[in-house]
Amino acid sequence: MLSDYTKYSQALSEAGTAMYRERSILHFNVADFAVAVERVVDTGLKEKPVIIAPLAASRAVVYDMSEEAYQSGVRKGMVLNQATRFCRSAKILQPRPDLYRRAMNSFLKRVQQYSPVVEHGLGDGHLFVDVTGTHRLFGPAPDVGLRVRREVRDGLGINPIWTLATNKLVAKVSSRLVKPVGEYIVEPGDEQEFLAPLAVSLLPGLHIKELQRLREFHIVTIGQLADLSQRQLMVPFGTRSEYLHKASHGDDSTLVMAGAQQSAPVDYEHTFGTDTNDQQEVEGVVANLVSKAGSELRSRRQATRRVGVWIRYSDGGHVVRQASSKQGTVSDFALRRLAMVALERAWIRRTRVRGVRLVCDRLHRQSPQLSLFPETGVKEQRQGKLLSAMDAIRSRFGHHLIGMGNQHSDGPAELDEPVAMFL
Repeated sequence: MLSDYTKYSQALSEAGTAMYRERSILHFNVADFAVAVERVVDTGLKEKPVIIAPLAASRAVVYDMSEEAYQSGVRKGMVLNQATRFCRSAKILQPRPDLYRRAMNSFLKRVQQYSPVVEHGLGDGHLFVDVTGTHRLFGPAPDVGLRVRREVRDGLGINPIWTLATNKLVAKVSSRLVKPVGEYIVEPGDEQEFLAPLAVSLLPGLHIKELQRLREFHIVTIGQLADLSQRQLMVPFGTRSEYLHKASHGDDSTLVMAGAQQSAPVDYEHTFGTDTNDQQEVEGVVANLVSKAGSELRSRRQATRRVGVWIRYSDGGHVVRQASSKQGTVSDFALRRLAMVALERAWIRRTRVRGVRLVCDRLHRQSPQLSLFPETGVKEQRQGKLLSAMDAIRSRFGHHLIGMGNQHSDGPAELDEPVAMFL
């Protein structure tokens, strides 16, 4: 890899003044992040198949799995009963999202020492870092990648993949080539040559139907896709033709956005252990999903204008309905009212319910400025203080420790043991 570092530095140097227009984007990715964190906590899990899934429900789905379990056929979102048939020797663990977020914060603190422009998720082990122009402080970008990985590995016990390219798309694709452990550098100007022989499925952001359509046209590599003009792609793919054309050429002008990428909707789902038509049980589960969604919205400092409830029935059918609020809200009390309206609209069949899903979208950032003429009354102010106190307890001891009276928990209350290196 030393020769690659030299080539990368030479490519930037030979560009002269153009080097200031070239970006240096590092992508860090901890494969199977939740499993990696659990293995730090319990070293006896290393090199053993591990599946992380809620243990309370027989129809629980896989939250994360180790590489060993993946090689046995286990996939995220797979029903747990099916996953254990594929990998009978796997150790099943209860998810601990709070622990994973603490680990992610510790990871983030080490990376932010090298650049203030760090784009990250909430607890998935993925980071994009723009180190353009930081070479005078920290040396060439490849040195930063090596240094960060060494510090994270020695300090936290997790070993991230790192890749380097001139844009996020190419850095992301190259990380998929070296998973679960490794490093990769794509030199400036080599983006299209690098992508051409790779499978088109490695491009991020492609939908299943789009991949099926590409196979129908016998397009299996990114290079074959790049040979088509945007006008030719317009016929089968419509407005998506522009993205497909640019992505196949390694063209990505998306900036690295500092902070957590939280534009995605807040999405929580519950699968019942036994199909049910008990109204009280279903409403209790929806109330618990609302509690989780409200906590996440407040942590993001975002409000939602629409709440959707997705009901999955035992015969495979599903119904989705929404309820909206013009002002937007982060209050569990308001969210619950919207969710119950959506649930009532969606529950239109007498068939038993297999699972429910809650989605909060149409998000907008909460204004930090206080209103001169607040519209909230005494009741709403008291509710806000109550939710703030509950959030503080949950952030320290776990979400299951405290809740409203009508919530139906999807798992046993369990305290997360503090892990010193992630604090």
